[in-house]
Amino acid sequence: MMKPLFTALIAAGATMALSVTVQAETDGEAIFNQACMACHMTGAAGAPIKGDSEAWEPRIEKGIDTLYEHSINGFNAMPPKGGNMSLSDEEVQAAVDFMVKAAE
Repeated sequence: MMKPLFTALIAAGATMALSVTVQAETDGEAIFNQACMACHMTGAAGAPIKGDSEAWEPRIEKGIDTLYEHSINGFNAMPPKGGNMSLSDEEVQAAVDFMVKAAE
């Protein structure tokens, strides 16, 4: 009787872990904290600081697709995907969305 219960608990735990992983993949703030914060909180290498509307305005005017392209492929001193090539394009886009929202 205990074996089926134990198996069900293991399966539920694995499902919860997968759900947390999938949720984290689209959490722009978590990705920002992991991969973007070092430059976008200090202005390193000319990176616009998160929340600095004036610095972000000309970038936002170029359109979100341009911001995504620059973030995914690199632009000027910024390496592709902020130097974290393990990030998916969707994760990078979520981090960009998080920073743009903070600047609006």
